[in-house]
Amino acid sequence: MKLLSFHWKDRDRIGFAIDDERVADLGDIAAALGRESYPDMLALIEAGESGLTFLRDAEVFAKDQPGRLTVIPASEIVYHPPVRRPSKICGVALNNSASNERKISAPDHPLFFLKPASSLVGHNQPIEVFDYYGSVHPEPELAVIIGKTCRHVDAKDAFDVVYGYSILNDMTGNFMRSQDMVHYYALYPSKEDPTKVERREQHLSYTARYKGSDTFGPFGPYLVTKDEVPDPHKLEVLAWHKDELIAEDSTAFYTYGVPDVIAYISRYHSLWPGDVISMGTAFRPGVAKRSLHTANITAYGGPVSVSITGLGKLVNPVRKMDDIAVHAAE
Repeated sequence: MKLLSFHWKDRDRIGFAIDDERVADLGDIAAALGRESYPDMLALIEAGESGLTFLRDAEVFAKDQPGRLTVIPASEIVYHPPVRRPSKICGVALNNSASNERKISAPDHPLFFLKPASSLVGHNQPIEVFDYYGSVHPEPELAVIIGKTCRHVDAKDAFDVVYGYSILNDMTGNFMRSQDMVHYYALYPSKEDPTKVERREQHLSYTARYKGSDTFGPFGPYLVTKDEVPDPHKLEVLAWHKDELIAEDSTAFYTYGVPDVIAYISRYHSLWPGDVISMGTAFRPGVAKRSLHTANITAYGGPVSVSITGLGKLVNPVRKMDDIAVHAAE
């Protein structure tokens, strides 16, 4: 099912897409079936098998009793991120084989960082940028939504902990990254005498601003349950800035696939229901004549759009906050 979180008629709801133009409210279906409803997507995911059973029953109800179904026009809803407040969003860095030629040195395991839930924004909702952000560009990515609490997951069992998939546009502020770059001497225990320290030259930059600023995580429009995605490594990924194609890629080109990424991250972090893993940027050269890294939305505005096979199309306008602040002052 294509699940979604949305606002309609003064109330936040969860539901599923009947088609591209119509939405059903799962709360209304629960009431019609005489069942307790789930307050949000996270509660539905946390319900595990009983929640999945309800979804199957809801799908049957919608097909067998369409006259009792409240049909909501998709054009009337406000989209929320499918999971509004996941405990963590793990972004996988440089996970496309097209990145290999850019690597001067790199580890032989997945690299990942954390984005805050406050960075998330739904389909059709604006990405907000200020002039002091400098250059900000989109990064189209497959999002994996975790379905159960787990730790130390074996790669062969990784799909057992997956609830479904979505789209995440990992907005990235290159200018803020360069501002936060540090070239320094890190202190480590000495190899010769571990009671003493030695200095090692390192470069680093922290992701909090350039990956995690408010609205830097467009997410949605749907959470598609994993039964509808037989192989997450065979999906076409496309991205546009305004009407221009800036990325044409496939999840087949991930350096590390979904099982290996889940196995690696879960060595260090417990994964909880609703957690999101964003699998890495699609930017392999193809039909797109222009690199996504030139799609500076601070300078050129939006919208930006991402589509992934079977997961829908995520579209977000861009709002220049400095302009709004100036006009408000006037």
